[in-house]
Amino acid sequence: MRKATAALLGVVAGAVAVTVRDVPAALGATPRDERVLRSPRYRDGRFHNDAPTNSAPSGGGMAKIVRDMLVGKQRRRPSGAVPLVAHRPGDTARGLHLTWYGHASTLVEIDGARILLDPVWSDRCSPSRHVGPRRLHQPPHSLADVGAVDAVVISHDHYDHLDLPTIRRLVQSTTAVFVVPLGIGAHLRRWRIAANRIVELDWDESHTVAGVKLTATAAQHFSGRGFKRDVTLWASWVIAGPEHRVYYSGDTGYFDGYARIGAEHGPFDASLVQIGAYGEGWPDIHMTPEEGVRAHLDLRGGLLVPVHWATFTLALHDWSEPVDRVWREAKAHDVPLAVPRPGERVDVSTPPPVDGWWQTIA
Repeated sequence: MRKATAALLGVVAGAVAVTVRDVPAALGATPRDERVLRSPRYRDGRFHNDAPTNSAPSGGGMAKIVRDMLVGKQRRRPSGAVPLVAHRPGDTARGLHLTWYGHASTLVEIDGARILLDPVWSDRCSPSRHVGPRRLHQPPHSLADVGAVDAVVISHDHYDHLDLPTIRRLVQSTTAVFVVPLGIGAHLRRWRIAANRIVELDWDESHTVAGVKLTATAAQHFSGRGFKRDVTLWASWVIAGPEHRVYYSGDTGYFDGYARIGAEHGPFDASLVQIGAYGEGWPDIHMTPEEGVRAHLDLRGGLLVPVHWATFTLALHDWSEPVDRVWREAKAHDVPLAVPRPGERVDVSTPPPVDGWWQTIA
């Protein structure tokens, strides 16, 4: 009996060791450089939004979340396989093309440059390969098929936007520079990325790569990969080429900064706007679909491409609710909209009509 118990404990210990083996590295590091301390957004040991925000549900909001998790009737997963579009290489010398891989991961091909946003190719968005939210569909393209990129742009350090295994593979397979909000360089340096491949920016700072100007702009969110929050900055991004401009919201609540960004950096040929993972308990840090359309209008956006939905279950709403609502709101405001299947390459000058492909598996 004691041998059996010891054997069982050994198996459990081994399973725990495997589960947590990669966690310390994935947690990243705490930034301690002077640029962080000098940021006007940094005080009392952490970064702050311009307006007071609450990034955690409390009181009745938390009670409702727990209740819905236990007995809620929301359909948080698709009923069938998410349709994926296989890799189809195209000419990147001219024009503007967007390839959405699912969730927020997107390739922006702009005026001959290739910019990869928030790449996550892992099966889970988690510090562990064995626990945490799991993908609802496979990546439509391999990282090898994505090919060479000039820059990898990160909006913030949450696991569904900054993925250690994916970053490590990109370090090996590309010569891209990693352009990140202030403080995230500490994570990358812990992951042994060379300093000359890391560019850290505060809001309203810019870096040019391959003829494209990347500007970190305001967002209303929070950060953190462990128990301590907000030691790294979060951002939205302006991607400005010689002929075209794209805006990427990152994760954010709706705030009055969009009009300023639009006035200073717009108009935009396209905007990639977060529409999913919202909830009544955290209205300050994730936009609803209607707020996403409103932000797009504030920004003086052209084609609206909704992101941050379909791939991971991170909130309590139905799987298809964000895109149904954004389609309805876009039609109400006469906003040009594209809802590509994961892996589909969109020519912004001639976007495909919205066909409701997700509705058959909702």
